[in-house]
Amino acid sequence: MLNVAVLNVAETCVGTRALGPGRRSVVWVRGCPFRCPGCLAPEWIPDVPGRPVAPGALAAELLADPEVTGLTFSGGEPMAQAEGLAEVARRARAERPGLSLICFTGYRLETLRRRPPNEGVASLLAETDVLIDGRYVASRNDDRGLRGSSNQRVHHLTGRLRGADAELNGGPRRVEIRVRDAETLFVGVPSRALAAAYPAPAGAGAGAGVEGGRAALQDTDDHAHPAPAGVDERSPG
Repeated sequence: MLNVAVLNVAETCVGTRALGPGRRSVVWVRGCPFRCPGCLAPEWIPDVPGRPVAPGALAAELLADPEVTGLTFSGGEPMAQAEGLAEVARRARAERPGLSLICFTGYRLETLRRRPPNEGVASLLAETDVLIDGRYVASRNDDRGLRGSSNQRVHHLTGRLRGADAELNGGPRRVEIRVRDAETLFVGVPSRALAAAYPAPAGAGAGAGVEGGRAALQDTDDHAHPAPAGVDERSPG
């Protein structure tokens, strides 16, 4: 096993129903090797220090809600911190057996198996029940399911969430709004209407936008999706 240090975390959300079946806890990591136009969370693309959290502490945080039945990993690019997230999953399941795990990635599954970007990818895939892979393509946003556009694929790597396949592939989208002291967190895959109305985060560059954004791009093995899982909109100051 690799030596796992701390994870570079952008945000967490404990106890949501917007990112998969049941009641789930979500972690978004910082850092993505790609800069896709239309990314929903462009401020989480740079691999700069966020909140450093050890896997054990992060697992405990995600399980603070006793009704949580699953975890969802997004970002950023989860595969860039694969071994640390795999350890989070292992520790969480040691405390609560039967947890399901959904993981978003911009890489195609075939690429992760043939040419993994780091040694920890196999460990994270081994913990993952459902992998949602591929980059977002605005022209193929069909407003359905947990995937952002129809080219993205839902892979059942285990049978744990097989009964939720219709929801994952074609169910209605849900977004929750979490209001905190100095910020608002949007949790979920937004509808096309919400994505079009969502303002670019303050200070974001020309490529910033929302899911369902401005550019229709060809899907390839080695490009990331535009972080469909959440946006942290912080108040000025």
